[in-house]
Amino acid sequence: MTSATTPGSASDERRTLTTDVPARLDRLPWSWWHWRILIGLGTVWILDGLEVTVVGNVAGRLSESDSGLDITAAQVTGPAAAMYVAGACVGALFFAWLTDRFGRKKLFMVTLAVYLVGTALTALSVQAWMFFLFRFITGLGIGGEYAAINSAIDELMPARYRGRVDLAVNGTYWAGAAGGALLSVVMLDTSIFPADIGWRLTFALGVVLGLVILLVRRHVPESPRWLYLHGRGDQAERLVSEVEEEVVAETTRSTGEKRVLPDPEGELTIDTGKAAGLGAIARSVVRDHPRRSVLGLSLFIGQAFLYNAITFGFASILETFYDVPSNRAGYYFAVIAVGNLLGPLLLGPLFDSVGRRVMITSTYVGSALALFVTAWLFGAGHLNATTLTACWCVVLFLASTGASSAYLTVSEIFPMEARASAIALFYAVGTAAGGIAGPLVFSDLTKSGDVADTVLAFCIGAGLMLAAGIVAGFLAINAEGRSLEDIAPPLSSVDRGSASD
Repeated sequence: MTSATTPGSASDERRTLTTDVPARLDRLPWSWWHWRILIGLGTVWILDGLEVTVVGNVAGRLSESDSGLDITAAQVTGPAAAMYVAGACVGALFFAWLTDRFGRKKLFMVTLAVYLVGTALTALSVQAWMFFLFRFITGLGIGGEYAAINSAIDELMPARYRGRVDLAVNGTYWAGAAGGALLSVVMLDTSIFPADIGWRLTFALGVVLGLVILLVRRHVPESPRWLYLHGRGDQAERLVSEVEEEVVAETTRSTGEKRVLPDPEGELTIDTGKAAGLGAIARSVVRDHPRRSVLGLSLFIGQAFLYNAITFGFASILETFYDVPSNRAGYYFAVIAVGNLLGPLLLGPLFDSVGRRVMITSTYVGSALALFVTAWLFGAGHLNATTLTACWCVVLFLASTGASSAYLTVSEIFPMEARASAIALFYAVGTAAGGIAGPLVFSDLTKSGDVADTVLAFCIGAGLMLAAGIVAGFLAINAEGRSLEDIAPPLSSVDRGSASD
């Protein structure tokens, strides 16, 4: 790492820093250090899946007179859900700006703390307004997590593993969803827990899990990429050197021979005096990369509508058409949650080998076609509760992989200064589409009891997912194995060229 000063007056002096930190991070072999990053950062999606699923499954219990909470089921699935979504959108946008400004580490500690406070207070709610407010606070934390965590993970992972890691991390949402579905079955059993205690303990368990993650997360370092970009090159250098020493020592212990790391390929020169404000970030996302912005919006909106077409009326469809008791729906949801989890885990490595464009397009188009087939079979009366769930598993095995790839895409195709903000922007749009427009479109369709209405809901979701897949076929970036700085040079890099689409 070297630095140089361009001649000029003290007021306009420019300090440049040349570093090979990104190349050194990208050439590292997989190690226990990377596993610690994943455990500390990636497990938060389990919390989100747990939160959303639990609230949906306990809605009926909360509205009962002996629940200890003065609220109706409609308020839980309506205003309370909307407040959670609104909080997530606000949290994503607000904390993303702070993440780009003050660093990944500070913010992924703060956002998890906000989540813990919101969830703990939710468990103590006794009035509807309290439940609404505390769900909003919980959403703030979860929304902030998406921007801070995706930024940090992509900047710390070696380039050749980034795709599979990012997909696996985002896919763990469904581990939380499966756990939440099964947990609610136990916690709502009044022979085990009183009606006013079980649902509170469910939220309390989320707090316990969050506290464990918080303890592990204390040892996750700041992103070296963020450090050098903000003129703290010495810290970035020292951190990467420590990681290299740890990786070499780990390999030496396991093989008995000292590991020699390959030489880093390429350097980057940064003008640390060139601050990237909100205007520069907005121009980068909207003006400099319009095709990439269209891609990001298409992917997020497509997956949001497909998921709402299935999951928004999930229990209602099973109960209305197949007489599945409401207290048994959790078992069916746990099954499709497993399908959702397996998709990113099994298909993720292909995003690093076959490539982003092919795999994003295939998962989006494939899930859309599978849902069209499911709609036809459902409309023709060929399905029962078990076979419909099996069809949903196939659809969501592909759709979950595609949805996870949407987060991967927006986290790697924009300059580093805009990374967290871009993730937040597209997450907020997708979440709003799923949490606001989705219910407006699908609520009446899936609850009407009319087969044709449910078929239409499936087809709307599948159609938008198909359209997003077609967009990806034309606009997706071949980012596999490439450095983040190669895909999208930082706004403050010297002699910054335009990124190749």
